Amino acid sequence: MGITKRIANLFQAKSNAALNKLEDPRQTLDLSYEQQLDNLTKVKRAVADVATARKRLEIQAETLKTQGDKLAEQAKQALAIGDEGLAREALTRREAIATQLKDLDVQHSSVADQEEKLQATATKLATEVEAFRTKKETIKATYTAAEASAHIAESVSGISTSMADSGAAMQRAQDKVAEMQARSGALDELLASGALTDLTASPTDDIQARLDAAGGSSVEAELAALKAQLAAGDTPALSATEEK
Repeated sequence: MGITKRIANLFQAKSNAALNKLEDPRQTLDLSYEQQLDNLTKVKRAVADVATARKRLEIQAETLKTQGDKLAEQAKQALAIGDEGLAREALTRREAIATQLKDLDVQHSSVADQEEKLQATATKLATEVEAFRTKKETIKATYTAAEASAHIAESVSGISTSMADSGAAMQRAQDKVAEMQARSGALDELLASGALTDLTASPTDDIQARLDAAGGSSVEAELAALKAQLAAGDTPALSATEEK
C-alpha cells in the first residue's frame, strides 16, 4: 500500500470518527424510516399502475366480447335473409376478435400475476416498515434515556469532584487550626515554666524582688517572737495592724 493510500485511509478514518461524534442516531433512524416509507409509496404506486393496466385489459376484453356477440348475431341475420357472403364476413371478423381476446387473456394473466406479486411485496414491505418504526421509537427512547443518564453521571462526577476538593480544603483548614492550637499550648507551657518571659505581665526588677524577700523575713521574725511570748506565759501585744 502506497503512502498516498495510507494517508487517504487515515483521513477517511478520522472523518468517520468525526461524523460519529456529530451524528445523532435518532435523526439517522428517522431519515432511514422516511426512506423506507418512500420505497413503500413507490411500490404501492407500481401496484396501482399495474392494477390500472389490468382493468384496461378487462375493459378492452369486454368491448371485444360485445363486438363478437354482435357479429355472431349479424351472421345469423345475414343467413336469415339468404346473404351467405355477408354472414361469412361477419363470422370472419368474429374469429379475428376471438384471436384478439386470446391475446388479451394472456396479457391479462401476466398483468394479474405481476399485480399479485407487487401487492405481496407491498404488504411485506409495509409490515417491515411498521416493525422498523416500532423498533426505531424504542431505540430512540433508549438512547434518550441513556443520554440523560450520561448527563446525570457527568453532573454527579462534577459534584463528587467538587465535594472532594471541598473536603480536602476543610481537612487542610482543620490541620492548620490543630497546628495553631498545638503551638499556642506549647507557648503557654513555656511561659508557665519560666523558660520564656511573659511580656504581658507587669515588669518587676531585682530590687523589688529583694524588698519582697526582706518583707518575708520580718514576718518570720515576728512570728518567732510571738511563739516565745506564749511559751513564757505573757499575753502577746497587739501589733499596729491588729489595733486597727
